[in-house]
Amino acid sequence: MKRLLVLVTLIFLGLSACTPSQTQNPPDPNPSIDITLSVNTSQNRKAISPYIYGLNYATEAFANELDLPLRRWGGNALSRYNYQNNATNLASDFFYLNVDNFNPITGASESADQWLAQNKRTDTTSLLTIPMMGYVAKDSSSCGFSIAKYGAQQDNGDPDRPADCGSGIRTDGSLITGNAATDTSLAIDPTFIKDWITHLKTTNGGVSFYALDNEPELWSETQRDIHPSPLSYDELLQRSLAYSKAIKEIQPDAKLFGYVSFGWSGYWYSQRDLVESAKNGYTAFLDYDSHENQYQLEWYLQQMRTYETIEGKRLLDYLDLHFYPQNGVDLSLAGDAAKQALRLRSVRALWDKDYRDESWIGDEGQPEDWQKVRLLPRMHEWVDANYPGTKLALTEYNWGGLEHINGAIAQADILGIFGREGLDVAALWNYPDKTLGYDHFETLPGAYAFRMFRNYDGNGGKFGDMSVGATSSDEAQLSVYAAERSSDGTLTLIVINKADKALTAKLDLSGFTASDQADVYRYSDDNLTSISHEGAQPISGAIPFPKNSITLLLLKPA
Repeated sequence: MKRLLVLVTLIFLGLSACTPSQTQNPPDPNPSIDITLSVNTSQNRKAISPYIYGLNYATEAFANELDLPLRRWGGNALSRYNYQNNATNLASDFFYLNVDNFNPITGASESADQWLAQNKRTDTTSLLTIPMMGYVAKDSSSCGFSIAKYGAQQDNGDPDRPADCGSGIRTDGSLITGNAATDTSLAIDPTFIKDWITHLKTTNGGVSFYALDNEPELWSETQRDIHPSPLSYDELLQRSLAYSKAIKEIQPDAKLFGYVSFGWSGYWYSQRDLVESAKNGYTAFLDYDSHENQYQLEWYLQQMRTYETIEGKRLLDYLDLHFYPQNGVDLSLAGDAAKQALRLRSVRALWDKDYRDESWIGDEGQPEDWQKVRLLPRMHEWVDANYPGTKLALTEYNWGGLEHINGAIAQADILGIFGREGLDVAALWNYPDKTLGYDHFETLPGAYAFRMFRNYDGNGGKFGDMSVGATSSDEAQLSVYAAERSSDGTLTLIVINKADKALTAKLDLSGFTASDQADVYRYSDDNLTSISHEGAQPISGAIPFPKNSITLLLLKPA
């Protein structure tokens, strides 16, 4: 009883990210083998970018703990950020209200300079969103649809709504139109952005990565008070060229991300096409039809390539997309067993050419090629065909369930996929929503998925940086990701048991002569508050993997 009390006390106090595993029943001396894991270090070798382990929101303590590689400043609320007065507009997320920009985790006022200062202290690379709608917030109190000015409006009952701020929807359900953008905003042009980049160079030495605004296809919804017209192909390109030129004129070595698409529909059609085609029964797509029957993303890449060919300058460095599964698992709690199983299956949309999406994307009415998302291979194909050399970014994604072991397993699977498939940048969308527990994200099981790759031992231990070939004979139950660690030659394996039962596996290892034991770390639903150090375990014969677990095997060269 005394020993148990000590263990419980240590876990409660959170004295270490890594605790000894608890005593377990003796293993079966002759266990059967369920699955074969094959690792070949001479195959599929590719460097893993550290930027795939990025976050949109992180406390300074958690960023230090993870040695966080990248943090993004983005979202709807920053499309109108004014660096001169630290004002921004909350867009349709909250009554088109201007506010003093704040840190969503702490609620305290925070300027871009202060946000960048934290990243400097934690040695984290910054990805900063640059407004390119032509407006920034003029103050920290105005709202887009004043009730006094535009009349009575529908109210969603939010008790925090300022009395005069309306939703922009009349009581009869019709949208208010013809309002003045200057109610909330100041008109700007690329010169304003040049001045900001100059300021950033002077005060912060510049920023490595800049994003060309946020989800421009949705401006006519999220930023309707200043941009009511649905975005077209041509406007997207014109604004991208103008603002990217401005940035690179002041900071030529800056890397630019575009066009920061909101999701699946936006890869194919402009918002103008989506809105207008709905009116004509989807028989005509104005932008697509008038641009040589090219889909928006392909056309955009080609135009950026043409600019470089003519001008000799690259303006687009990263193709930046957002992706949220459309089956209902994203930005939600873990849910019941059916939802949890769907979450784990739907991660396959990132890579699997045989996985038919279990949402409207996979409906019979969709083109056959679209029914299977295979997002990362598809992104590689788009770039190779239309603008070779462009890197790939997924700066918003979320599969939900991060308060539960189910979401942690899905998140670990995602991070493994990112490395194996050659993604260059990724950032989990973990806005500090209290209903999801994201206001204390670092305590959630989903955060431990990041720790397994970035700090499994509490002392900065990391997964490898050179991905190598790794396959499972039953990917649906047990997935495996392998990478060599260049710092010490260790072969690191992440093995994820998605089943609600213990499994055993045989390890077939090629191209690497390992010692006969692996150092093992594990995160599982046995203990959701720490990663356990299991110690040295044999890698011959049947290797056990507990149910609902993420296991890291460290194999030293023999």
